[in-house]
Amino acid sequence: MRYFFHIAYQGQHYNGWQKQPGAISVQDVIEKALHQIFKFPIAIIGCGRTDAHVHASQFFFHADIETEFDFDLLYRLNKALPQNIAIFDIIKMEGLPHARFDAVQRRYDYFIHTYKDPFLSNQSSFYLEPNLDLHQMKAAVNLLPKYKDYRAFCTQPNKYEHTICNVMEADLFVNGKGDRIRFHIASNRFLSKMIRILMGKILKVGKGELSIAEFENLLINLKTPKTLDPAHPTGLYLSKVTYPYLNLTPRTEFIHATQGIDWISV
Repeated sequence: MRYFFHIAYQGQHYNGWQKQPGAISVQDVIEKALHQIFKFPIAIIGCGRTDAHVHASQFFFHADIETEFDFDLLYRLNKALPQNIAIFDIIKMEGLPHARFDAVQRRYDYFIHTYKDPFLSNQSSFYLEPNLDLHQMKAAVNLLPKYKDYRAFCTQPNKYEHTICNVMEADLFVNGKGDRIRFHIASNRFLSKMIRILMGKILKVGKGELSIAEFENLLINLKTPKTLDPAHPTGLYLSKVTYPYLNLTPRTEFIHATQGIDWISV
């Protein structure tokens, strides 16, 4: 029987979702917890591959569990996992739906604060840039849904069959004081470090180091720039994943990054 698991995690202590030798990953921690409960290995497949130190306020993985169980798996799994990983729902699925390949939309949010705050250091990226030109940054963000090929915003474009991404939404928000910024983007898929590279270039636009024309030229000419300058991973959240057959509201609000903020579109 295939099950979908609806989860969230804080990623600052993990080397991303994907299991890899010599590193602690979210996938590895969950598989070890499942092994502890069932006493045999269970492989899990995630809905994507978040980078090291990136968070997920909504994430799904699937697992095939052939053995019938009569205990509260949700309770036992949450007890076995560390506090920075939470399981919200375990859903028995019909057939063999795929957590990664069946997703039709993924939403990410990237948070920035431009003043030093120790209580935001693990949830939002700190850039001491109080004079960013937010209107120029918004103009760059507005270009994103107009283009489909994001080859210039990828660390390893040649590993993909293609670099087409259907960016459905892109927006830039700010708080009332102008010292907290949120970049939102939704697409059917994302390339390796694509959002962090985009954010790095958008920050350059805000600092006056890259013009709107130069930014758009990257989208048009599809040439990988000499320097990619990806933004810090800390402020990035996978915030929603949607399937044709499953569209759940995220259960967490990643409190420290958003608490008390009335986000205004720039």
